[in-house]
Amino acid sequence: MDKAIRWLKATLDYEFADARLFTQALTHRSADGGSNERLEFLGDAVLDTVISEIVFRAMPHADEGDLSRLRSSLVKDKTLAELGGELGIGEYLILGGGEKKTGGHRRASILADAVEALFGAVYLDQGFAAAAKIIVRVYGERLEHLPDPRGLRDSKTQLQEWLQARKMNLPEYQLAGVSGQAHRQVFEVRCVIEGVVEIAIGRGSSRRSAEQQSARHMLAELTGTSDGS
Repeated sequence: MDKAIRWLKATLDYEFADARLFTQALTHRSADGGSNERLEFLGDAVLDTVISEIVFRAMPHADEGDLSRLRSSLVKDKTLAELGGELGIGEYLILGGGEKKTGGHRRASILADAVEALFGAVYLDQGFAAAAKIIVRVYGERLEHLPDPRGLRDSKTQLQEWLQARKMNLPEYQLAGVSGQAHRQVFEVRCVIEGVVEIAIGRGSSRRSAEQQSARHMLAELTGTSDGS
């Protein structure tokens, strides 16, 4: 544990007043003793609040939808796992034997949970301001160079907004077929717009993903741009 404490000081310039909280934050449920799941729950709430305020202040002209999408992109598991990997927190996780053997210290979900648990532990240890400071330090340049939230809109939303701006009919998504075995189904969806000749086809492992792809294809057709697929 001494090695983990030194890592935390060197990486995030933080020292726990109650080292037991740090130990718990690093303890996966596969290991003996109290796991970090409760701290993860708390850290998730603290993180949402901190990031919400940051994007709110940084994007004074963004509407609620764009702010929500921007926050979601920052607090999603994929981003948290990337942060955990960059920090090197996996090396200090306390795992059960099975997780150790299967590379649990590199598993994205475990890294993401540990990062949130660390935020929760800092909050309990020294309060909200300390947790906010750690979160800002962990995110680093991600908060200094926020993406344009308009670019985070999913394809169906982008298509709908494009059509509404031109007072055109909204799209209809028609299920054209389902193929493959039950555990590996492929959905095919047609995106149809009344008054528009083009029909766009999308395919995916779920109806939702197929709809998104068909919307992306339709928007590319209407705007004359490449959809990157």
